[in-house]
Amino acid sequence: MYVNIALNWNSLTTRLPKAGETILGHKFFVGFGGKGANQCVQSARLGAKTSLICKVGKDSFGNDYVDNLKKNGISTGQNVIVIVPGANLLLNFEDLKRASDVICKAKVVVCQLEITPAVSLEALKMARASGVKTLFNPAPALADLDPQFYTYSDIFCCNETEAEILTGIPVGNLEDAEKVGRMLLERGCKLVIVTLGAEGCMMISGDEPIPKHVPAGKVRAVDTTGAGDSFVGALAFYLAHYPKLSMEEMIRKSNCVASVSVQAPGTQSSYPYRKDLPQDLF
Repeated sequence: MYVNIALNWNSLTTRLPKAGETILGHKFFVGFGGKGANQCVQSARLGAKTSLICKVGKDSFGNDYVDNLKKNGISTGQNVIVIVPGANLLLNFEDLKRASDVICKAKVVVCQLEITPAVSLEALKMARASGVKTLFNPAPALADLDPQFYTYSDIFCCNETEAEILTGIPVGNLEDAEKVGRMLLERGCKLVIVTLGAEGCMMISGDEPIPKHVPAGKVRAVDTTGAGDSFVGALAFYLAHYPKLSMEEMIRKSNCVASVSVQAPGTQSSYPYRKDLPQDLF
């Protein structure tokens, strides 16, 4: 898996403050985040053998993050440490060359846009050249996304907001999701998944004339932060470990995993382990 990392500062209050107002919070915590790292952690907790390619700062935050990855059973390889802000943006083509063995021997490579887009695109190209399944999550979305991202992504997975940025079409219902999905197919995607929060996902494939809505189970959400990353991480796991499952079934199972994550606060801290999930998901 090819990913980025970040730390999240969280303060809990009973309500949002008004403009110019100061209110008391009742809890503060720092959590581990970053879209790619979240996805990697969720895959690892389901039982996937995962690797992470990233850069961290030479500080306590960087050290803590490496420890967190190791505790989650994620291979970090040899540490490459820098001491400037925005370490993710320093990941470059030379780093990809050094990690080519990991990328080309993977079953699934997942990329996002929280590193330099050109580097993510090159990783997708390297994976495709080696016959590795590619899963691309265009987040944070770019209106002027390089067209090659569409053609080098076996699965293109975006949420409603990202879909609107990419296509200019607001997504307010299933019909809108189908419309943006078809537009993305026209740009070269093989399969598009538009995640719709509590409504589940819409799957649009060039191989099937009728799109499929895969609903999510009804749960009481506590914190939806990182639910999309939980879904992507779970989907990567199923792609790697259960490749004979239909895509619709993979999405259904990934929805179930993500629905568990929203029932607890935090991002990675809310992601379920395989042992805590219904075994019919495996």
